[in-house]
Amino acid sequence: MIRRTALMLGLAAALSPVLPALAQSRALTPEEQQLINDINVHNSAIRTMVGRFLQIDSQGGRQEGTFFLERPDKIAFRYAPPSREEIVSVGRGFYVIDRREETYYAYPQDSIPLRQFLGAEINLLNANVVDITNTDGYISVTVIDNTVAGTVQVSLIFDTETKDLAQWTLVEPNGSELTFSLYDVQKDVEIPPNFFTFPSTYRGKDPA
Repeated sequence: MIRRTALMLGLAAALSPVLPALAQSRALTPEEQQLINDINVHNSAIRTMVGRFLQIDSQGGRQEGTFFLERPDKIAFRYAPPSREEIVSVGRGFYVIDRREETYYAYPQDSIPLRQFLGAEINLLNANVVDITNTDGYISVTVIDNTVAGTVQVSLIFDTETKDLAQWTLVEPNGSELTFSLYDVQKDVEIPPNFFTFPSTYRGKDPA
């Protein structure tokens, strides 16, 4: 079973007890601000994305699946069999769905990291940026964010040339990591509306 806390922290990103040095944002250079602005403009223009993902946790566990993103505020992660779990955002909140048990866990939309990347207009300069690096053809923008599970660190990895999102890593309050890598991505394709829904008969469960 997929860890619900990790799912809630992801799609989709401090660690004050784990990484206290990263608890405050730092001043960005003009070059870094321009780089983030370029990322904002490029990704804001992408209205939909579909593709595959690979998720790797701190213990080396690997899971694959497909994802669907539609701005604003809609995203779905479908894990490959034998899992029957999904993450779905319908714009009001994030839901971790078990289609085998026909149940779901709900989390508020405004408490989820990566929400800055799901809006109609992306502006990572409004996030609490603590680091930015540009090496080996990739740009890493690291932010810290408060969630219902505590403070987490999110590193968003973009292709330097295209400014496309390629990967993100979440560091949970307990220090464990979860990395999502994207591939076979297609942009601006039509996504059926029911991809971001689930049956109203599903039973809600306590996420605690």
